[in-house]
Amino acid sequence: MNLASTLFPLGWEHYLLGGLCIGLGVALLFAMTGLVGGMSSVFSSTWSFIVRRPFFQQPALRGSRIWRLQYAAGLVLGALLWWLWLGGPGPETTAVPAWQLLVGGFIAGFGARMGHGCTSGHGICGLGSLQWPSALAVLCFMATAMITANLVWSLQA
Repeated sequence: MNLASTLFPLGWEHYLLGGLCIGLGVALLFAMTGLVGGMSSVFSSTWSFIVRRPFFQQPALRGSRIWRLQYAAGLVLGALLWWLWLGGPGPETTAVPAWQLLVGGFIAGFGARMGHGCTSGHGICGLGSLQWPSALAVLCFMATAMITANLVWSLQA
């Protein structure tokens, strides 16, 4: 198995087209509405429906929760349509244990709160609007991901 098929098991075209679709969607959202489509804010604004703590009741979160839920539903629907149209014969699975996925999700969520945004917010929206703090955040995300991946890989070897 060569490096390209290891890094892109579905073929590089899926990843390129997926990235272009995400970038186009974020650009269209911003150009047509002036809204920034980061995903960690979707998580926080959704919690504002049920959590009454002051952080989740900020006007920015409460006022944006409906369009953010619609935005997230559009992403899920888009991924489903992509899979039905171009996907393989069965669903993609991972061999990563569920507990590792949960721990990774918790750490990613905590990091998104600390960094005032997630990889999509800083990496797609922030870099797309030439925000230098987002460039620094993306560099930190990438460095941390590389270190973590190598650490986990060396522990499993």
